[in-house]
Amino acid sequence: MILIGMGANLPSHTGSPAETIRAALQRLPGLGLVISAVSPFYESPSWPHGEGPPFINAVVKIETKLAPGSLLFGLQKIETEFGRQRGDKWGPRTLDLDILDYHGLVTDTETLLLPHPWICERAFVLKPLLDVAPAWCHPVSGKGVLELLTMLDGAAAASCQPIGELRA
Repeated sequence: MILIGMGANLPSHTGSPAETIRAALQRLPGLGLVISAVSPFYESPSWPHGEGPPFINAVVKIETKLAPGSLLFGLQKIETEFGRQRGDKWGPRTLDLDILDYHGLVTDTETLLLPHPWICERAFVLKPLLDVAPAWCHPVSGKGVLELLTMLDGAAAASCQPIGELRA
């Protein structure tokens, strides 16, 4: 199972953050990705400081023949197409596409850390992840997504809420 986290809190040329995520989802098949599930969209305060507009987040379950590095390169190309400018590590962005897990692969290179290093700390990843892969377990800790979610601070988890039935 390959899981991609999606997020945005600034508008792009396609419109609002939710519209940007919808448009980015339409670009994924062009990379050779097959989408098998898309979570509902969630809204959460900007992270980690709560400064800036709220984020819209989702998680997508995909399949692909691309190697992890090639997948990352393709996702970064899409981010750039939607106006992503790299700079402030935690700053606002038009689009963020992260490989959360790639078939349980554990790797730590200069360009790619798998599983995503902060997956366990972010309700805005864990909540939509629970929607698309409720049986997923962290490849290092072995903890399930629901267990990881219950370990979060209650206020942090409560601050991430689904936006009705917004989907791609």
